Amino acid sequence: MKTRVLSGVAIALVTIAAGWFGGYTVGFILLICSLTGYFELCRACRVVPEKGQSGLSAAGLAATVIYYLGIMFGGRYIGPDFFTLTVIVLLLLVQMAVYVFCYPKYCAEQVMASLFSFVYCPVMMSFIYRARLLPHGLYVFALIFFCTWICDSCAYFAGRAFGRRKLAPVLSPKKTVEGSIGGILGSVVLCFLLALMLQHNYPEEDTVGFRLAFIVIGFVGAAVSEIGDLAASAIKRNHDIKDYGSCIPGHGGIMDRFDSVIFTTPIIYFLAVLLLT
Repeated sequence: MKTRVLSGVAIALVTIAAGWFGGYTVGFILLICSLTGYFELCRACRVVPEKGQSGLSAAGLAATVIYYLGIMFGGRYIGPDFFTLTVIVLLLLVQMAVYVFCYPKYCAEQVMASLFSFVYCPVMMSFIYRARLLPHGLYVFALIFFCTWICDSCAYFAGRAFGRRKLAPVLSPKKTVEGSIGGILGSVVLCFLLALMLQHNYPEEDTVGFRLAFIVIGFVGAAVSEIGDLAASAIKRNHDIKDYGSCIPGHGGIMDRFDSVIFTTPIIYFLAVLLLT
């Protein structure tokens, strides 16, 4: 438990620093996390062996580096959405070429899993970087972790205190409906308080309407984060593994610690663009 707490504090401090400085700082931290998470997911889905590398995952790792460098340094020259789609399509073509010329070393399921892993981890995680670039991006960045990590903590304590009915008994026996509700309510309250802080810090701007927007984002984001947590658990159960990795002492791998964050961030980004800009 001590190791888990110390690791959690270290992760929180790095996250706060990344959010505060933004820009290339958060971009390069996400690049490292994405490379690690992509490899963990490929290994879980049997794209790579227990020890070593594969041509499919090597292409995905190279695409991850190109993708992040592109969105960080090429934004003024090419639209990020067009660039994202281009990288995904080119990666598919490269991985299909590896599949064909190395046949029968790989199977079609491995090609699909490697592309899925790229979209699931590097691409979806990159929305943290995009969110930080939005107007009032520091607050949108905070919303991401209020809707995930804070939701998870509130759900844990609410479940311990009031939990009776199982939320997903086969997939995650310890999660309860009452805990889920507590997690969502906790996120909504903190997101509302964050809106009040934003209004206080920018009195010259018309930020009153942000209160409702932050409540909506808090509710939807927290609900989606619980699905993301269960989705990552389902993948582990399908492939009979306990943790995705061991790079974070007491927590497992990047995919174990950031599973709900990865799943939720694009939704929060889309809602922030619709409601706050």
